[in-house]
Amino acid sequence: MAGSLFGLGGSSSKGHQDRNTPGWERELVSQLALDGVKERRRARRWGVFFKLLLFTYLFVLLFLYWPDRIQAPGTTKEHTALVEVQGIIADGAKASADNVVEGLREAFEDAKTKGVILRINSPGGSAVQAGYIYDEVLRLREKHAEIPVYAVITDVCASGGYYIASAADKIYADRASVVGSIGVRMDSFGFVEAIEKLGIERRLLTAGEHKGLLDPFLPAKEDEITHVRTLLGDIHRQFIDRVREGRGERLTAGDEVFSGLIWSGEQGVELGLVDELGSSGYVAREVIGAEELKEFTAKPDFLERLADRFGMAIGNAIASRMGSGSIRLE
Repeated sequence: MAGSLFGLGGSSSKGHQDRNTPGWERELVSQLALDGVKERRRARRWGVFFKLLLFTYLFVLLFLYWPDRIQAPGTTKEHTALVEVQGIIADGAKASADNVVEGLREAFEDAKTKGVILRINSPGGSAVQAGYIYDEVLRLREKHAEIPVYAVITDVCASGGYYIASAADKIYADRASVVGSIGVRMDSFGFVEAIEKLGIERRLLTAGEHKGLLDPFLPAKEDEITHVRTLLGDIHRQFIDRVREGRGERLTAGDEVFSGLIWSGEQGVELGLVDELGSSGYVAREVIGAEELKEFTAKPDFLERLADRFGMAIGNAIASRMGSGSIRLE
């Protein structure tokens, strides 16, 4: 308001003379009203600008998030479908059975899919999750017999990752890829002496003689260790059976490949763990005959990706490595 008064008067003396001029109140009110209209117009323009900016940002996110789903109308060109198995194979992880299976189903059901590539870069993970994916690959292969599925290994395809790969028609890898680690592990810790030195008393109440199985704060019992070893051996046998089922006579090596050791992709070809050396581009172009790669990997929603960015995924990974005592194919 002060600015409006100075704008009308120009100086204090001129303002005094203006206030003595008939009708000066009406002129002042008109000027204030005009200033208010200008301010509202300015605010409206900024509002439109920010809304347009937000719309553009959301449109760019949408375009980046689903670029592989956008296809020009009338396109008839066949493609090679790509599904990633990236990272730890675990429930709720990027490479969970739910995510991988969702991508595989969409890939096989697409009318223009000529072949499917499972691109694997994983150190392993849950035996259950890997088993779910293995079974689904076999089911889809039987249902869509005309569509081949190939596993392509990038950096690492160990344990649970190889479990999944063995369900494919063929396995390809780079000569320097890491392959194998066919075994089962269960991690735990022992803090018995530490809590004794600290003067801590462990109080565990259970119903069931072995409900505190392998409690890290209690001395290990030999009969419980024997039981767990038997359990791990049974799951290892299931793993071996699946690999033998998937690879068949192509698996030329002996039992050493089931010892948990790892090999290079080049060695894997000699052992029958890998069929040939080749990348995803090579398989799409030379083997499947459809050079265009279309990705069908299931993507997390925006909130999940935001949560991952703030460290929830890291926290879950640390927890799974340190405190779980879970059985893993790694």
